[in-house]
Amino acid sequence: MAKLPPKRNNTKNITREELLNWDKNDLVDKIIQLEAHNSQLKNIISKRGNGDEPKSSAEVNKRPFDFKKCHFRRVLLRILYFGWNYQGLAVQEDTTQTIEHHLFNALTKSCLIESRETSQYHRCGRTDKGVSAFGQVISITLRSKHSSDQQNTLESLNSELPYCKTLNRLLPKDIRAVAWMPIPDDKPDYSARFDCKKRQYKYYFPRLNLKLDKMKEACSYIIGLKDFRNLCKMDVGNGVTEFYREIFKADIIPVDRNYTDQPTSMYCLQIEGNAFLWHQIRCIMGLLLLIGNGKEEPDIMSKLLDVENNPRKPQYNMALDLPLNLFHCSYDLENSNEWIYDFDELKSVITILQSDWTLHSIKTTMICDVLKQLEREYCKLNQKDISELPYTDCLLQGVKPKVYTPLLKRETCTSLEEKIEYYKKKRKLNSE
Repeated sequence: MAKLPPKRNNTKNITREELLNWDKNDLVDKIIQLEAHNSQLKNIISKRGNGDEPKSSAEVNKRPFDFKKCHFRRVLLRILYFGWNYQGLAVQEDTTQTIEHHLFNALTKSCLIESRETSQYHRCGRTDKGVSAFGQVISITLRSKHSSDQQNTLESLNSELPYCKTLNRLLPKDIRAVAWMPIPDDKPDYSARFDCKKRQYKYYFPRLNLKLDKMKEACSYIIGLKDFRNLCKMDVGNGVTEFYREIFKADIIPVDRNYTDQPTSMYCLQIEGNAFLWHQIRCIMGLLLLIGNGKEEPDIMSKLLDVENNPRKPQYNMALDLPLNLFHCSYDLENSNEWIYDFDELKSVITILQSDWTLHSIKTTMICDVLKQLEREYCKLNQKDISELPYTDCLLQGVKPKVYTPLLKRETCTSLEEKIEYYKKKRKLNSE
């Protein structure tokens, strides 16, 4: 596959002629990008106008922490977070509402690290806005209570600094450090990202009237090493031109196997692979919802994976971000080492989750109660079954058309080769 020249900063405005050559999806993306940039500028101006908060006398007189006198160790750290109210995992210049902002604020404030730049930090998966993670893993170098020659004894492991407890005192309640694992001395470059063997995601949805058997059949078509350019959002502008990824497992499973025959039973897409493309799972789930609603047949998956006969991605909406969850990350290190839990801290995390579950369950029950009452009235007035109402439409982004157009008859996006050629020309112009 052809490679792009090095990316350069954009120094020229886009001309009208260039915009006229863009497809609809690229234009929408550009509008969203410009609106986000406008919002960023407003936030920056607002922050500058308000000025920094004055430091307390204790902070002013605080003696700098001397990291030169400290011992350090490499660890894996397992993080749990609900991403619904955050702008994604990665730090962003214009907002503090990211997981990494709060994580590094806690790490530096507790003096577990001196700075991000010196901490040898790697993350397993970069989750987007609204996406959660129950099994996010980072690799990082943390301050240790013990010298390097004593760190791996059982006594030292049991008496190590309480990493999870320390961080959780400083983190928001919807971000929790759950466990940590020592990285052996003979693997100093062990990385949460590059040494991850398998990533498992789950996408949750209610059963309702979805044709689960057809959704399961569709999942079988995506297993294996395949070109997913039509089942993701191509990020050619950032140099991604290879779209082969291997899916180890994909299936539709019940969340609770004892409660599967009710319309309100919860199911999930469980998908495992070595790595995933930008919005790959949400695009796959968007197609599965169309299949489950009877709009497409299961073999649409294999047709879209046939990039020789279908080199251009048809325009379709991907699934909502909220139900997606990075559930588990697997490492070969787990075969020889164990995750270390603080019993009291684990109990504290469980207590917080139990409280959240209780309140959300009450809200769900209240909504369900009034919904059933109104549905009964609707059936009396309309003399039709309530199943005609589109429960799952909210899980697909974008506007729902009045008349459904089959995927293979829709307008298509720019092909991969055309995108590569476009960015080559764009970067060549910017370099002149």
